[in-house]
Amino acid sequence: MNNLVQINEDERDCYQEITNVAMGQAADRLARLLGVYVVLPIPNVNIIEVNEFKMTLKSLEGNATVSAVCQGFIGAGIAGEALLIFNDASFSDIAKLLKYPGDLDQHEELEMLMDVANVLNGACIQGIGQQLDIDFSQSHPVVLGQHCSISELLSQREKHWQKTMAIEINYTIEDHNINCDLLLLFTEDSVIHMNRLISFLLED
Repeated sequence: MNNLVQINEDERDCYQEITNVAMGQAADRLARLLGVYVVLPIPNVNIIEVNEFKMTLKSLEGNATVSAVCQGFIGAGIAGEALLIFNDASFSDIAKLLKYPGDLDQHEELEMLMDVANVLNGACIQGIGQQLDIDFSQSHPVVLGQHCSISELLSQREKHWQKTMAIEINYTIEDHNINCDLLLLFTEDSVIHMNRLISFLLED
């Protein structure tokens, strides 16, 4: 790894704190949508290259199939995308919470996936933007795959992810089999710009 983009410990802590606030807002929206308590972890913040990123994603997989939605965002010289990876085993519990009758068809699963993605992706992106005083424009969510493996997702997207800052957030729902991972991926140039922005926060 070259030294073009790095973050020091203070910067990492700052990004974690910014993400904590944003993911708390997202969790609150999800909790109100589903009427549940959302368990929040400490987000992981790392500068990673594509091979490390592939390992990170594969560590989320286990033996489960997943569905995934990607949503790009851009504003004030910062660009990236939010990748929501949803464990397929979660669908039945979410369907019960949203009071879907009977077994889900593929269209209903897609509808639920997009609902959750809109809540989590949108709130996290907006939350980070508010703290950095940036109004992010968001693209429409794109479904990367339904009921597929992490490897299949990677084969489609890995050329888009070279070196990047990745913020990993795992959302779980208390007393329910619901689990999803939200990855916020920022380009190299964006990290350089963000480091300048948060330097003002670190001076306070």
